[in-house]
Amino acid sequence: MERTDVVIAGGGFAGLALGIALRQGLGPTFAISVADPFIGRDGAGDPRASAIAAGARRLFETIGVWEAVAQEAQPILDMAVTDSRLADKMRPVFLSFGGEVEPGEPFAHMIENRDLVAALTAKARELGIGLRSAAVTGFESASGQIAVRFPDGASTAARLLVAADGARSRLRELAGIPTYGWNYPQSAIVTNVAHERDHNGRACEHFLPAGPFAILPLKGRRSSIVWTEETAAAQTIVALADDLFHAELERRFGLELGEIEVISPRRVHPLGYSVARSFIGERLALVGDAAHVIHPIAGQGLNMGLRDVAALAEAIVDAVRLGLDPGSSEVLERYQRWRRFDTMMMGMATDGLNRLFSNRSDALRLVRDVGLGLVDRLPGLKHWFIREAAGITGEVPKLLRGEAL
Repeated sequence: MERTDVVIAGGGFAGLALGIALRQGLGPTFAISVADPFIGRDGAGDPRASAIAAGARRLFETIGVWEAVAQEAQPILDMAVTDSRLADKMRPVFLSFGGEVEPGEPFAHMIENRDLVAALTAKARELGIGLRSAAVTGFESASGQIAVRFPDGASTAARLLVAADGARSRLRELAGIPTYGWNYPQSAIVTNVAHERDHNGRACEHFLPAGPFAILPLKGRRSSIVWTEETAAAQTIVALADDLFHAELERRFGLELGEIEVISPRRVHPLGYSVARSFIGERLALVGDAAHVIHPIAGQGLNMGLRDVAALAEAIVDAVRLGLDPGSSEVLERYQRWRRFDTMMMGMATDGLNRLFSNRSDALRLVRDVGLGLVDRLPGLKHWFIREAAGITGEVPKLLRGEAL
């Protein structure tokens, strides 16, 4: 049986970032393996892009990945929030945010997922992290280790297994860790568009009765669209002929940036809220979507996963430097205490925002618009909201502060 210190199941943002952080913090004698059947595959055709908050960007910068993608990352310099009905001729801006958490540091950047995953994969290879193009099919804990199984019958003995295998985590299921949550009656349509005029780094969140319609700036005269609709309507809209889909998109996008053109496949993603009842098991830690899934209304899903990475990496590095077992219950409990409260608060906040804005109640519309207007007139409160969204408030792990482990 092969032996390693940590096996990470999942080669997305969270899994790769965790592997890199551990290797840099503990050196080449600490053996790390990342297992994912899709490792190294070309992400062409994937229209998804992500908002990387300031804290997450500091993490990527600290582990030496940001430099490779900085030229492709679009800073969000301004954020405008509107609240209207689809048929309204005017969309007044009730709330706007300046885009800096510190002078010269935007609160977020937009980057296409495939570019960032490619940079993370290249960095992991450069550091000699074991990359295995296979899924973890099972595991058993015994005698101070965890035996991790793969489809070809091979096994690896590790001290810790990390489940970074997504919202439908097979490892979470095998560990018998239940989740609680619900499915929203909404789905998100995701695509990218090109437009005539420059966005100047401005992001827009149009709150419509069916759900938020987000326009997020990409490099060049391009934007990423995250368009929330009632599930049946979303399926119908995506299936429309190109000209009819364009017409529906333009009704929501508007003409402020001139003519628009869809430049990527359009995909539909069902939305839900889900939190694991425990983020840990015996020699097992859940990170990212395996631990929690929240509504994309505030663009925090990916960033929550990277906060998990920063906290778990710091807990492991601190323990190993003291000669302790990285898979011990003490280390894992420290990670869970660090992350669980923040996760619950963010989940409740995004769920509450979605319920407040995604409805047709005139009374609720009046309440929320008055609330947005009040926040817009309180610079101190707005600055706090920006820092909270950037992931740099509270007990912040070192990597999110831009400090090496």
